[in-house]
Amino acid sequence: MANEDQYKWGVVIVACMAIFIIVLDSSAMNVAISTLVIELNTSLSMIQAIIALYALIIASFMLLGSKLQDILGRKKTFLVGLVIYASGTTIATLSVNATMLLIGWAVLEGIGAALMFPATTTLVGASYKGKDKVTAFGIWGGIAAMGAAIGPIVGGVFTTYLTWRLVFASELIFVAAIIIFRHYLSESKPSLQWKDLDMVGVLLSIVSLIMIILGILLLGSPQNWGYVPVLVISGSILFGIFLLWQRRRINKGLEPLTDISLLKNRLFGLGNLNSIISQIPLAGFLFIIPVFLQQVAKADAFTTGLALLPASITILIFSLLGARVSSILGPKYILMIGFIVSAVGTFILGGTFNLNTQAMDIVPGTIVFGIGIGFLLSQITNLAMSAARGDQETDAAGLFNSFKNLGYSLGTALIGVLLLVGIFGGLTTSIDASSLSGNMTTEEIQENLFNYVEKMQTVSPENIPPSMVPEVTQIVNSTISSAMKQTFNVLTIILLLGFVTSLFIPSKKRINP
Repeated sequence: MANEDQYKWGVVIVACMAIFIIVLDSSAMNVAISTLVIELNTSLSMIQAIIALYALIIASFMLLGSKLQDILGRKKTFLVGLVIYASGTTIATLSVNATMLLIGWAVLEGIGAALMFPATTTLVGASYKGKDKVTAFGIWGGIAAMGAAIGPIVGGVFTTYLTWRLVFASELIFVAAIIIFRHYLSESKPSLQWKDLDMVGVLLSIVSLIMIILGILLLGSPQNWGYVPVLVISGSILFGIFLLWQRRRINKGLEPLTDISLLKNRLFGLGNLNSIISQIPLAGFLFIIPVFLQQVAKADAFTTGLALLPASITILIFSLLGARVSSILGPKYILMIGFIVSAVGTFILGGTFNLNTQAMDIVPGTIVFGIGIGFLLSQITNLAMSAARGDQETDAAGLFNSFKNLGYSLGTALIGVLLLVGIFGGLTTSIDASSLSGNMTTEEIQENLFNYVEKMQTVSPENIPPSMVPEVTQIVNSTISSAMKQTFNVLTIILLLGFVTSLFIPSKKRINP
């Protein structure tokens, strides 16, 4: 519990500042894709990979970050993560190429966030009881939602009128504030030693998840499709070995990396499954909408952020409203409503995209989508965590946050790849029906136009006569619009799948025996 002579809400404020900067990055930088492609001389696929890998690194190192609390203590683990995060933010701010941004943002910030994230959950959980605990977690979840909500407009303003680098640089202000107010955080007594750390489990969990996501990301590059099954299958096998290894350590009385027996709990398992399913469309939505707006509608980062703002505000409002309504309807039914409403939103959005679509045309569909996602986010954390006993809270937080970020990484990778594959396939039909010809084959024209998409149409298409550029642009934009429709249809199916899985969640009476 927090000391009586300290400000009552000091712990949750510090935790919220940390969670705010962690979630801000992903949504803020999505609107800067075109600018990043130009300034760092890179491609859409590379930026997609960096965004996906940021969430993936968090997911991959989350179990380690959670376990380190038992070795170093909650506060020390949190502060070590903060230092690593700050170093990554500094490197990202100064990036001169995509590799530097990858190291600073995806790798170092990701590792730092993985140490901080579970610590914020346990710090808040250990500092409050009863109604105060419910209130504290409500504030924590609300601030996390707000960080994601205002990210697009913050990124849009900085990128369009100043520089995208300020997104990262401004986070250092929060880092400084956390350091100043770190005395509010209470340290926990270490219960394990370094020799108890399951390093085999650490390596298996990290390598397996990275291989799976990299395999999915390579689907976006047709020339690398041969590596996809190798990476995905190998990663899946390694993850299976990881689970068996954890069970073996538990059976031998050794300290596991995480308590996988939690996954046998129906409520916890379904809570995590629903968390993954809800994160996939959210991440995909935040990635592919800016791609369309900046390529087809020719919107700048600010206009893109403005178009996403209604959805962001709606998610924030309904995530807070959902927490209040849950006492009337029950978490299970709010989840069911959330999945159905967000599926309606993606279905509406699927019919929105064409050559004449402008930024504001997508707003009605995004608001409906935001209502559903807000309801989902309001319930899933408390629902899953309520299944864990007090002595399982650390492991539960690690597993839950790991799966949540894995879902976000999967969403950016899978949905982004679906869009790119749809574009690549659609170009063939469009080229055959066009007047494009010359010394190049259809395959060569297709590759050049796909590279044009990869550069977010910020450069002239290669080996295409200037007189043909307007037709090429129309072909590309038409193909992107068609691929957007197909991709949003997939998002609708994913959300309906979430509705089906939510049916199996125990009712409120069974959650609280």
